[in-house]
Amino acid sequence: MHLLVLTDRPGGGRALLPSLEYLGHTVQDVGLDAGLMQGVGGCDLVLVDATADLRRAAAACQSLSLNEGGRPVCLVMGEGALAALKLSWGFDDWLLPDVSPAELETRMRLIIDRSTVERGQRSASVGDLVVDEDSYQVRLRGRPLDLTFREFELLKALASAPNRVFTRDLLLQEVWGYDYFGGSRTVDVHVRRVRAKLGPEYESMIATVRGVGYKLVPPGQRDHSDDAGD
Repeated sequence: MHLLVLTDRPGGGRALLPSLEYLGHTVQDVGLDAGLMQGVGGCDLVLVDATADLRRAAAACQSLSLNEGGRPVCLVMGEGALAALKLSWGFDDWLLPDVSPAELETRMRLIIDRSTVERGQRSASVGDLVVDEDSYQVRLRGRPLDLTFREFELLKALASAPNRVFTRDLLLQEVWGYDYFGGSRTVDVHVRRVRAKLGPEYESMIATVRGVGYKLVPPGQRDHSDDAGD
């Protein structure tokens, strides 16, 4: 297995993940910079050091997720920073620096196996909008949107069948699950938030079907009988 490690740590990837010393993989170290992506196409897995600079690590992940020849990405971070993780960064998994050799080997293998099976097979494109289920990322004209988990799941459901009308109850089941006891107003609130993140040019893609629910309309196919407002 050939590993590309994005880190500024003295000693490189083996200093970041000491367990690598006990595994027979080749390790290529590259500085943690979103603009330096040499070697991505020739590696099996990218490890990103998020132990010191979380912001730069997130930027590197986002840049890697937009790379057409990209490889699965794993963040290496301290336990105290886990609460800051966002799906919109576009990573596949995460590891703690003190992971054991056995767990490290297993986790890396599983990340690569999942990527091989799923990459390129679980995405939906609606005009300039791309919903990528593998990376849990939505890109609009190539720009990643900063969505919460529920916002992503809502947009994913709508994008799975453009022009199909989803009732509020169906969206509650699809996004929040059958055991959710909140009201349908939750859907309206999240739709407003997603529209705001799509921006003025694209917010009308999520059309309101009065008295029923919502649908995702590709640009240029807007039905003016629908109301884009709540």
